[in-house]
Amino acid sequence: MSRIRILIVDDHPVVRAGLAGLLSSQPDFEVVGEAGNGQEALNMLERLDPDVVLMDLRMPGMDGVTAIRRMRSQSKSQVLVLTTFDTDAEIVQAVEAGATGYLLKDVPREELFRAVRLTARGEAVLSPPVAARLLGRMRSPSEEHLSNRELEVLGLVAKGFSNKEIAKRLHISEATVKTHLLHTFGKLGVDDRTAAVTAALERGILRLEG
Repeated sequence: MSRIRILIVDDHPVVRAGLAGLLSSQPDFEVVGEAGNGQEALNMLERLDPDVVLMDLRMPGMDGVTAIRRMRSQSKSQVLVLTTFDTDAEIVQAVEAGATGYLLKDVPREELFRAVRLTARGEAVLSPPVAARLLGRMRSPSEEHLSNRELEVLGLVAKGFSNKEIAKRLHISEATVKTHLLHTFGKLGVDDRTAAVTAALERGILRLEG
């Protein structure tokens, strides 16, 4: 079984060491490097070729959002934000920069492990508190409203298409597919694609044709 290669980016050495120890307890994870800010991470990216970059947001030198934006333009590595900050602006900036997922540092370890595995597959993931914040920011006063494109993407997810297949079918990038899904998660108050499809079907937002 090939292991998921992880690069940890955080300006606190103790946090990096703790995360490295925690992640290394999983047989399918391999921590390949640690960086103290966004620029260090970018310098290590090509050499280490991680599957997942675990990224803090507020760091000296180059911050996380800037680093995410540059990484997405030069690498296929997926970025999972892990931070203490859950303001609307930071969540949206990270998602729009190209983050595949967004977690808070008080996340239970099993949820972190699950999120790393989903992120490695390119599947968007949000921790429940972050999904709730996006829901509050993005829903209308009366009900959730998914855009036509978000409904289109979610409909294809419901039919079993992967992000890559959806991107090809709709002639958009995989990063755009992930952004649509993250926005959808926020509007529906869920944290993964399966829950999004279930919620949309239950609420009558999405209907599957036979």
